[in-house]
Parts: sequence; C-alpha cells; structure tokens
Amino acid sequence: MRTSVHLLLFASAIAIAVGAFGPLLDSLKPQHISFDNLRNGFPDGQSIEQLGHQSVNLWTSLAIGLLAVAAVTLIAALVGSRTLAALAVLVGLAGLGVLTWRLDQNFDDRLRHDYSDLLNGSWGLYLAGGGLIVALLCVLAPRERIRAGV
Repeated sequence: MRTSVHLLLFASAIAIAVGAFGPLLDSLKPQHISFDNLRNGFPDGQSIEQLGHQSVNLWTSLAIGLLAVAAVTLIAALVGSRTLAALAVLVGLAGLGVLTWRLDQNFDDRLRHDYSDLLNGSWGLYLAGGGLIVALLCVLAPRERIRAGV
C-alpha cells in the first residue's frame, strides 16, 4: 500500500475508536445499544431518550464492535493488508447499517420530522461514519506500481 493510504487508515482507525464513545443520535451512545437490540429490534413503547439511559454491559454493546473495527483497521494499516482493512470496513458499515434499519423500524416518524434536532451534537456518528468512509476509500485506492529495475 502507499504511505498515504497507511496514514489515512491509521487516522480512520483513531476516528472510529473515538466515535465509539460519542453520541450517535441525540443522547443515544453506542454503549447503550446491545447486540440483542440490533438482532431482535428495540423494545416497543420506548423513546430514544429511554434507550439512551438503558444500562448495557460494555462487552455486549455496539461500542465494543466499533472498537474491534478500529483495532482491525489499525492492524491493517500497520501491516499493510487491504483484505483485513476491507473486512473491517464491511463489518463496521454493516453494524451502522443494521443500527439505522432498527432505528427506522421503531422511530420512523420521529426520525423523519425531527432529524435536524436529533443529529445536532451527534459527533460520534460523524466520526465513526466518516472514519469508515475514509477507510473504504483507502481500500479502493489503486495499488502502488512497482517499477522494474533498469
């Protein structure tokens, strides 16, 4: 990989790791979303604020998934493995995609009408999503050409 790709993957890994501790939507953080919520959906009758105050073990939350994606991206940047970086990006995008799908399932009306209020201060979503997009662009960058010796 090119040196700039290594550096951008490294920066993306840091952005994803920091974004794992920030708010994704209003007061909802990745530490408040369990893998069970992603698999089975959010409970009916709860608001986004109530989801933001539920207690979830860190080891079973979305935050550990984003931290694992950041760690694999960092290892891929250090080793120079495009395959490992692509795997990390796909898992991270799948995690955010499932979260979006589950939020749309339960809070469709509120997300459509109050999206500007809900996305104010969502720096965790911007860092994690932006880091994943930059990492995806790094994976899709062309390989470095090897010049034949003269």
